[in-house]
Amino acid sequence: MSKLLEKINNDLKEARREKNELVVSVLRLLISAIHNKEIFLRKGERAELADEQIIEVIKSEIKKRKDSIEAYTQGGRPDLAEKEKKEKAMLEKYLPAQINDEDLKKIVKEIIEAQVEEDRKNFGKIMGLVMGRLKDQVDGQRVSAVVKNFLGK
Repeated sequence: MSKLLEKINNDLKEARREKNELVVSVLRLLISAIHNKEIFLRKGERAELADEQIIEVIKSEIKKRKDSIEAYTQGGRPDLAEKEKKEKAMLEKYLPAQINDEDLKKIVKEIIEAQVEEDRKNFGKIMGLVMGRLKDQVDGQRVSAVVKNFLGK
């Protein structure tokens, strides 16, 4: 069992002991999503996800919460939007530490300067290189905003 999944299971046990219904609900849904991903990847034998794959599942669950927050906010349901925000914050605890804006800007600048002249304005190429280098340490929307700022878009 991966260390991340083990941590999630231990947190679920702790939340059950504390009778924290919201945490129990969120972690059960997360474990279920991880299990579903394992089933999807299974080819006859048992598949066990690595931490990187579990992080992808967590990111997917966070994205669902972001979409729900936006929909509930537009629909005039701040109570449900607030619940989704709490769930999103709980899930974000399981992601690796995020890079700060200053370091992100330095890395983007380095990558742009390392490109040949005709590739320096290629947004897609720059995005791919930055995301490949930082992978789980940064949200794609943050990278997009910084790259657009550097490219003057």
